[in-house]
Amino acid sequence: MQVSTEPKTEDRLGLDIVTGTELSQKGFLGLRKTKLVCTVGPACSSYDELEKLALGGMNVARLNMCHNNQDWHRDVIRKIKKLNREKGFCVSVMIDTEGSQIHVADHGAPSSLKAEDGSIWYFTTEKFDGCRPFTIQASYEGFAQGIKEGDELVVDGGMATFEVIERVGNDLRCKCIDSGLLLPRAKLSFWRDGKLVEKHHELPTLSTKDWSDIEFGISEGVDFIAMSFVKDADGVKHLKNYLSTKNKFIKVLAKIESLESLHKLEEIVEASDGIMVARGDLGVEIPLEQIPTVQEKIVDLCRLLNKPVIVASQLLESMIEYPTPTRAEVADVSEVVRQYADALMLSGESAVGLYGDKALSVLRTASARMELWSREENQQPSVLQRELGFSLPDQIAEQTCNCAAQMANNLGVDAILVYTRHGQMASLLSRNRPNPPIFAFTDEQNTQMALNLQWGVVPVLVDLCDDMDANIHRTTELIKSIGMLKQGDAVLIVSDVIPTHATRTVYQSLQVKVI
Repeated sequence: MQVSTEPKTEDRLGLDIVTGTELSQKGFLGLRKTKLVCTVGPACSSYDELEKLALGGMNVARLNMCHNNQDWHRDVIRKIKKLNREKGFCVSVMIDTEGSQIHVADHGAPSSLKAEDGSIWYFTTEKFDGCRPFTIQASYEGFAQGIKEGDELVVDGGMATFEVIERVGNDLRCKCIDSGLLLPRAKLSFWRDGKLVEKHHELPTLSTKDWSDIEFGISEGVDFIAMSFVKDADGVKHLKNYLSTKNKFIKVLAKIESLESLHKLEEIVEASDGIMVARGDLGVEIPLEQIPTVQEKIVDLCRLLNKPVIVASQLLESMIEYPTPTRAEVADVSEVVRQYADALMLSGESAVGLYGDKALSVLRTASARMELWSREENQQPSVLQRELGFSLPDQIAEQTCNCAAQMANNLGVDAILVYTRHGQMASLLSRNRPNPPIFAFTDEQNTQMALNLQWGVVPVLVDLCDDMDANIHRTTELIKSIGMLKQGDAVLIVSDVIPTHATRTVYQSLQVKVI
């Protein structure tokens, strides 16, 4: 897809430059609906590399606070905001907290160390500078509590495995039984008799470092905070309440990456603003063969409860080193799209990989092809069986959007236009996964950036007034002026914009407009 990087000042509609180009080339039904998240790391942190990812379709830039310092992250965030402001992109920013986890604090090497079969290693909580041969610093003082001789210490889900041969106070002497690489900040887990030794309950969900990173995210105006190693709904609610006291409209995503989070999955989904399925860490805690069914269960539950869901980890892992993916990886990506997940995420592929822009292109083309196949084969998403609204206005909004999505499919309209200040009806429309794209017109930038993660939603920042007829006339005329609507085209229009002097129950509307 060829995209001009010069901002178009005459494009008063406010479409981001990538969507505008895609729309002109492919039309309404050709717009990609699955959103794309890219992890920013050393391989793509320059202004030019970030621009390449934005041009390639990156909707959300993820910053992993496990790596680099706040000054580095600040620089990246400001580059992204500059791209949005000066080049006409619409890329949201997410920070991902480190979370309380047991990991390698330091192993003395700048990149990685190789552990050979039979070699003896010492895992310690002692803090020291420099490098000691065959010695690994662990991040958590109590990491060896409850661990016995004969237990297995697994690094990064199987990159290397050690057997505990002796406890020495709070430290462990271990023998390598599966050779492999020890990466900086690699995650450590313990297994006994084929079962995980659960230790997350000993750690707080948000560490002191996490709270420092959250304050940093607030000060830099990020759009999403992803919480790592969430154990239950309480931690999510605590963070959301804290953000509300700061009058910040930052969305909180919960990462599902532990056995404990699966046990309390529904309450975590209900409490959060969205979910990330962190398949890499999750695969350490449950048998590998369960990952596909657990993934689909989480995706289905998120759609049922109207929460956006990102599927992450190892989607195109081979592209960290190679310019083309394996066919199995493409099939994996396509299956996630078939399940109607809101977003796909690149991790190491973009952060440290040699071919980040090519990996993003694979996600874009594979997701667009699967979406097209689903429409051609009339593969409809499952019928939603749960009502979400408790108040009458919420129930009206939900039923209106359910009917609107069905009407849009049955009538074959070209697009759905929704006018929204807080994104509620745009989100409810997305939940139904309709065939036409959803253009969400809002005058709130927070809403625009939050909707960037919703399946099929194109958020557009415009000035809205209390007169809905005027809003509809002005925006449809703007769409016509760029050649996207012509005589005879039909659009379905939904609104939850409430005049400042009115009660909200009166102003939820649905209509079909023929141009």
